[in-house]
Amino acid sequence: MSSSQIKFGTDGWRGVIAEDYTFENVRLCSQGVAQYLLDTGKAKGGMVVGHDTRFASEHFAAAAAEVLAGNGIASFLVNKATPTPVISYAILARRAAGAINITASHNPPTDNGFKVRSEYAGAADPETLTEIEKHIKQAQAIKRMPKAEAIAKGLIEVFDPAPPYLTHLNDLIAIEPIRQSPLHVVVDSMWGAGMGWLKSILAGGDIKVEEIHGERNPVFPGMSRPEPIADNLSGLIEAVGQHKADVGLATDGDADRIGVVDENGNFINQLQVYALLAYYLLGVRKWRGAIIKALSTTSMLEKLGEIYGVPVYETGVGFKYVAPKMLETNAMIGGEESGGYAFRNHMPERDGILASLFILDLLRYTGKTPSQLVQHLFDLVGPHYYGRIDTAYPLQQREAIGRRLLVHPPKVVDGSQVVRVQTDDGFKYHLADGSWLLIRFSGTEPIMRIYTETNSPDRVRRILEEGRRLVGI
Repeated sequence: MSSSQIKFGTDGWRGVIAEDYTFENVRLCSQGVAQYLLDTGKAKGGMVVGHDTRFASEHFAAAAAEVLAGNGIASFLVNKATPTPVISYAILARRAAGAINITASHNPPTDNGFKVRSEYAGAADPETLTEIEKHIKQAQAIKRMPKAEAIAKGLIEVFDPAPPYLTHLNDLIAIEPIRQSPLHVVVDSMWGAGMGWLKSILAGGDIKVEEIHGERNPVFPGMSRPEPIADNLSGLIEAVGQHKADVGLATDGDADRIGVVDENGNFINQLQVYALLAYYLLGVRKWRGAIIKALSTTSMLEKLGEIYGVPVYETGVGFKYVAPKMLETNAMIGGEESGGYAFRNHMPERDGILASLFILDLLRYTGKTPSQLVQHLFDLVGPHYYGRIDTAYPLQQREAIGRRLLVHPPKVVDGSQVVRVQTDDGFKYHLADGSWLLIRFSGTEPIMRIYTETNSPDRVRRILEEGRRLVGI
């Protein structure tokens, strides 16, 4: 794989381990980051370097730190697999210039990834990533210093990023009332970096926390990928029933996203979870401020914005768009369809651990079950149902598919007139009845995503099938 083929998508560069995701290419990416820092004068603060539980992630992380050291840039290397939000918060705690994070998040076990975070502890913006890509392509040589030598010279410091993050959580939420609540919770860590975190945070009280898939296993057995969606949560759904739990919570491979299962073993989709989190902050915590949403997420947010008098801004898909908009507007919350949510007074970074605590606090405060909360939400904003299809497509047809969708947009979808078309990030068709259909190419994998949100569960399948027909694959 040549340097020209390394592209930063929705959230970083990802590839198949030993094919394109190699030590050589990780070092090349690290050299590009190092040169960017040196050219912009940002190298002085050093970089946090973190990793998840995937195959060889700790060795890829060490390779990245060695390249930074070879360029005279200090790095703070995590001492073990660590959740992405904890790695990102370490940027603020260390006043670093940013972070390199070795993780492929929710991708299949064959993959690994390379994420870049900026000094504000959020995803690097598109302009920064473009500059880093340019430096990767222009790299003439990779500078390296062996880890042991770099540690001896003070250019690599191996550290534990947990303490400042855990201290900061207490500034954002009162954990003790949750700890002393009678809730019974099952946590699915999906064999990922979130293993043990929620159980440890909530230990010592009346709350019961059972954990499944809480060990490292890079093949993620029992699931196609560590993505917290219904298809991958059969183990959690079963465990909620077995333990007669009040709620099931899942964190993805790097613990920056969550999935929620109600007391009856039903999956609460990511759009409903986002709306519940916004309702919690607005209705329970009495926060006020902007809501930032990627265009693939729920229209319930606009309705909550109207009820509570707060603005709602829409961005392209990916936190490289959401994070800068959160900073620009001092947003209360930002999130996307994939189950990642970020919060004010924290950082513009998805945090599955904090989002899980907020969900538990909502249950504790209201005394409602998860299914009752969803019904309460629908009573406020009307029923909203969501679905998504992911399908592989021939890469050589990408341009033709895009041209066809642009030139021949539908006039009617499932009996409702198309009243507006967005083409800024994919093809989003807004329908007269408030439903929408979105078709877009994934920014991290060679697949097509087709999404919808509508007012009836029966219509979800029909609208998705119309989207599939429009794509023609």
